[in-house]
Amino acid sequence: MNILDRYVVRSILGSVLLVLVVVLILAGLFIFIDQGDDIGVGHYTAVDALWYTLLNLPNQAFEFLPITVLIGSLLGLGSLARGSELTVIRATGVSIARLAGAALIAGAILIAIEVLLGEFLSPPLQVAAREAKAFAKYTNISFGAGGGGAWVRDGNLILNVARQSGQRQFSSLQIFELSPDHHLMALGHAVNATAGADKKWLLGDYTESRFTDNSVQTSGPVQRILQSNVTAGYLGLAAQDPNQLTNRALWQLIQYSRTNALDASQYIFAFWSRIARTVAIAFAGLLAIPFVLGSLRSSGAGTRTLMGLLLGICFFLLQKLIESGTIVFALNPLVLAWIPTAALGMVTLLLLARAR
Repeated sequence: MNILDRYVVRSILGSVLLVLVVVLILAGLFIFIDQGDDIGVGHYTAVDALWYTLLNLPNQAFEFLPITVLIGSLLGLGSLARGSELTVIRATGVSIARLAGAALIAGAILIAIEVLLGEFLSPPLQVAAREAKAFAKYTNISFGAGGGGAWVRDGNLILNVARQSGQRQFSSLQIFELSPDHHLMALGHAVNATAGADKKWLLGDYTESRFTDNSVQTSGPVQRILQSNVTAGYLGLAAQDPNQLTNRALWQLIQYSRTNALDASQYIFAFWSRIARTVAIAFAGLLAIPFVLGSLRSSGAGTRTLMGLLLGICFFLLQKLIESGTIVFALNPLVLAWIPTAALGMVTLLLLARAR
């Protein structure tokens, strides 16, 4: 990468960072305002709400990075075009393919940041935020002495979560099943538990002792799906939305669902949608090149920002529309997850081919 490439990459990354900061400030403001109804519940204060907001900002960066890349690339390359720097660069014999290569380098850096946010940084911070909020608000989650974990009752079930071992994984989950007259019917123990969607928990190495009048029947270890109103979101320990799971957790849930002949479409769509949205970052950076070399060459920052915002909103709405259709109409989740990114890629390549 020579000086020219570094200059183009630095212009794109600088503008994307500036746009991302503005978007995060606005997103953080909305999150904090949304916490207004919870402030004062239990021990949840305005300081707790501010801390909750800050811990959720990496997830907001992960969600909005493709849109900010599109806007930032238009602003960064647009400023070079408006200052005639792109004209000089093109006059020296630098091809559009060369500019696209520099934009792809910036896109690769931003993709790496997106992966870092989505797989490593955002999930544990969201867990910490929801954990702090839940235990500040709800008084029916108690801790036993000596690190006994969290105890919660859900109808005839009493759950005891000992500790959190990952962003959405928990160690040593005990399940006490009571009869309507409050007699102990069964005692179960899962070595590990993963929070899923639709109020479901995936229990690993689950063993159970079921009590009858004259005997005790034991089973396991096996894997089991537990349906419970005590969701991970309620506990503040994890999120139940598949779109907020890491790709590693989604892949585990997909494999388990397939092994047990369960519907895995929502997990498949979420898995491939995250990958497709990450790949879309590269096309978002490339899409700015034909615009700044054409109709937006002499336009101001406001026009370029508006154009990027409109394109980003269209991409976002198309993704959400397809997500709803995939679940409601039982369409192929793997194919549909790639449609928004494929459409963005086709438009980008077509405009690049026609650029002069």
